[in-house]
Amino acid sequence: MTRQNVGILIFDDVEVLDFAGPFEVFSRTRLVAGAESRRSDESAPFRVFTVARTSEPITTIGGMRVVPGYSWMTAPPIEILVVPGGFGTRSLLKDEPTLAWIKDAAGRASLVTSVCTGALLLAQAGLLRGRRATTHWAALDSLSAIDPTIDVERNVRVVSDTVVTSAGVSAGIDMSFAVVARLCGTDVARETAHYIEYVPQYQRA
Repeated sequence: MTRQNVGILIFDDVEVLDFAGPFEVFSRTRLVAGAESRRSDESAPFRVFTVARTSEPITTIGGMRVVPGYSWMTAPPIEILVVPGGFGTRSLLKDEPTLAWIKDAAGRASLVTSVCTGALLLAQAGLLRGRRATTHWAALDSLSAIDPTIDVERNVRVVSDTVVTSAGVSAGIDMSFAVVARLCGTDVARETAHYIEYVPQYQRA
């Protein structure tokens, strides 16, 4: 089976659930139903990893220390890019190397997604120009300010307009299930949600 690489960007002051939620959904997805299938990667459609500027540990919001799976330089090709949010996105809005990496990774990926204020980074990189998008409720105005051409959607959890964006924190789980439904089918998404005992609020991305 050919697995799609899901690369999740992490950085200092990233929101934990923003990246851990998608990691859980994509890494637990199996094309064969049941708990037993999760004991191996035989029917796993995704290979999931974190990637950061360097291989040094990053510190999340709340103080968790996380060792990235790869650095920007060593990461395998990324087919599905996940850009999470958190307070750390604010400084990265002015960090040209990070914006350049996101733009380059997005250009090579088959699907680009964001969680929470990760959408601000996508907007700053010019990836949401003229598209519908959403973000955390507290950052909706900031998203509009970065790029007025964005059609900012409020009171929704997931917006799919070529790029898939999602609202705050836990909405990244729903975004991930929407992507799973799109790529693997609604039945696989539903069974995976049952396995992790989560009731998603999504439509196919």
